[in-house]
Amino acid sequence: MATAQQTAAPTLIGSVQRALRLLEAVGSHEDGAPAKQLAREAGVALPTAYHLLRTLTHEGYLRREKGVFVFGDAAGRLAGGGALQNRRTKIEDSLSHWRDAIGVPVYFAIYREGEIELVAVADTPAAPAVDEWADFRETGHAHAIGQCLLSQLDEKSRQDHLDRHPVEAITPYTVRNRRMLLERLGGTGRMEPLVERQEYALGTVCAAIPITAGSTAAAMAISLPLHQQHRLLPAVEQLRNEIGRLFSSLAFSISI
Repeated sequence: MATAQQTAAPTLIGSVQRALRLLEAVGSHEDGAPAKQLAREAGVALPTAYHLLRTLTHEGYLRREKGVFVFGDAAGRLAGGGALQNRRTKIEDSLSHWRDAIGVPVYFAIYREGEIELVAVADTPAAPAVDEWADFRETGHAHAIGQCLLSQLDEKSRQDHLDRHPVEAITPYTVRNRRMLLERLGGTGRMEPLVERQEYALGTVCAAIPITAGSTAAAMAISLPLHQQHRLLPAVEQLRNEIGRLFSSLAFSISI
């Protein structure tokens, strides 16, 4: 004999089902379709369809143009959310692979809309990432990731960034002023790793590798405790030697 749990029907909300059917109907017409056609294809009564279409339009999921309904911005964001998460997952998987292969924390960052953005980090309890004790965006002059990203900017963008986020010492080892920082950045080769020792966090050394795709600046980085600094250059060299493979798996995600 079936139990109540086995025989109970799921609780369904009819208005949500009908709204989804209307969205599916809109999606089947590249140039949009009028309310009557959408109602017929979705199997929804015309008065109900009008009400739902108005609601979906108000919420931004649809847009009415010249008598037909097409997808609105909210629908695009909804669809893009899954793609965004998929890109982030692939980035995190790639970083985790190299974290395990090299045995160090691995970071991926980009420069977007005038700011440094740390996209993903892969670390382990045995090899933890650097604690962001001072905002990465405001202290780009002090850490390898920020210096690497700034080195890829044109002069105007770099100066604009430093106007908004002035150079200041946050440890005894931080570069002392803008002039010294610009000299360092100007002397860095195009694909040369950028190394900093205790400039952002005492007891930590870091190195970053530049990645450029079109006009977007990006960087991958690693960090180690000071007492393991002898591993830094071999580890970053290992990462740099594999940069082609890493780039092929990450380049599509630069626009994340």
